Amino acid sequence: MWRSEVYGKLLHEKKREKRKQRKKLAEEREKAIEAGQVPPPKPEPKTLENTREKDDTIIRSDDEEIGEDLADDEFAQYFNRQVSPKVLLTTGRKPTAIMFKFLADLLHVFPDATYYKRNNHEIKKMCEYASKREFTDLVVINEDRKNINGMLVVHLPEGPTAYFRLSSLKLSKEIKGHGKPTRHRPELVLNNFSTRLGNRIGRMFASLFNQDPEFRGRRVVTFHNQRDFIFFRHHRYVFETKEDKGKAGKQKGIGIRARLQELGPRFTLKLQTLQKGTFDSKRGEYEWVHKPDMDTSRRRFFL
Repeated sequence: MWRSEVYGKLLHEKKREKRKQRKKLAEEREKAIEAGQVPPPKPEPKTLENTREKDDTIIRSDDEEIGEDLADDEFAQYFNRQVSPKVLLTTGRKPTAIMFKFLADLLHVFPDATYYKRNNHEIKKMCEYASKREFTDLVVINEDRKNINGMLVVHLPEGPTAYFRLSSLKLSKEIKGHGKPTRHRPELVLNNFSTRLGNRIGRMFASLFNQDPEFRGRRVVTFHNQRDFIFFRHHRYVFETKEDKGKAGKQKGIGIRARLQELGPRFTLKLQTLQKGTFDSKRGEYEWVHKPDMDTSRRRFFL
């Protein structure tokens, strides 16, 4: 009992000191503003992102080596506009109703995608089939007991192959106030892919979409990386004309405001493996594999 009391007193003292510091800083800012001086900057709150462990693979703006590597990687033809994305979508061997609903949403997300029934074909054979028909990517959605739990992305014809754990899925019809997507090519937003591995994954996502979006459709697809969880969102931005309520005696004005309407689907990805070349479960060489001992620190991120 004595230990808990001492610990409680220590916590109380720490909180009181913090309150004093905050009050002192606020008073200094007020005095500086009254004197017409530049107020001292507000202290930046500590988060997992800005206190992350040092990572030598984070890409710097002045890194010339990364530019040379990107000019000759597997996605260079796409970014040089030598090929256009052509995506083949498929599933496990026995897809359920929930899978077909998710596929219908994905076919809206990827305007240049085609669905092909898996039957009993091996993924390796499907890679060969898709390459011969000039598909640039193969996306395989996995499910277990009517629960969609994985996504395999194979870049053709030379790889790489990435496998993601898929969670928190919400279909378009399950999103309140969702819109209906058009067939316009969407804009693409990639956030926080800052390491070499993250840059590689970001380029893989970018190669699934056409580089010339149709702005008339006002569609935006976002892959937002936060703490190695990749959040997928699909929106349309809407411009609305609204009448601004003026104060008494002043004329009311008409303004244009923008808002987002979610189209769906909505899900979260977590990278599990990145394999060199196309899919090969027996003799494949892996560039990166997620292991349980990598999760020992909350401030260590890989993407």
